[in-house]
Amino acid sequence: MRLLITNDDGAYAPGIKTLYRALAPEHEVWVVAPETEQSAVGHAITLADPIRVHPLTPESGMQGWAVAGTPADCVKLGVHELLPQPPQMVLSGINLGANVGVNLLYSGTVSAATEGAILGLPALSISLASHAPFDFSFAASLAARLVAAFPGLGVPPGVSLNVNVPALPPEKIQGVRFCRQSTARLEERFLRRTDPRGHVYYWQAGEKMGGEGDDLTDYPALRQGYVTITPVGPDLTRHRLLEDLRQHSLDLLNQE
Repeated sequence: MRLLITNDDGAYAPGIKTLYRALAPEHEVWVVAPETEQSAVGHAITLADPIRVHPLTPESGMQGWAVAGTPADCVKLGVHELLPQPPQMVLSGINLGANVGVNLLYSGTVSAATEGAILGLPALSISLASHAPFDFSFAASLAARLVAAFPGLGVPPGVSLNVNVPALPPEKIQGVRFCRQSTARLEERFLRRTDPRGHVYYWQAGEKMGGEGDDLTDYPALRQGYVTITPVGPDLTRHRLLEDLRQHSLDLLNQE
């Protein structure tokens, strides 16, 4: 299968290199990833500036391009311009740090997979629940198994799978859970500092998650040692509320 892989940690990040090595023996793999880290850029795309593209260095051991743009830019360029033939699937990761709860809205990793799904391709994002150096090999082998299993999962067009892997030895992982997205979010805090010229600046320092949800949602299940898989898509409509709102008669256009 012809695969396009990307991330938001940068084209030379350890996670994408490990993913490439796990997939290359069985697939035609192309990297199209940001040339610098693009964490938490969400689904941003570049409109007002040129998007410059550079072939990956031979030392990387990968074929593909580093892109001066966002993860969503990378998928668009890879599908429409860069690959010699269109990809048959898009994978995003392996991200350093989980993408669960409200973080899905901020994540460049998840947004890259969402972009692949928007373009009509099977797509998944995969993240490792650690911000410290960790062995990506189990997550990479899991991704390879998911690529093989994907056609039989019945995932409809326009939907991608968001996968999170506990930072545990394989023998300590409890299993796999298909989960809803939780409402977990970072408990934000900012460090106030002063630069050498006396100007105040801030570092966002929040790391702790709160608002966990129940065991059938992604963050609690991941904390319990389960691989979590959540189907996600670009439709943000709250359909049940929409039906309720339709029961109201509001004359919002009355000028009097």
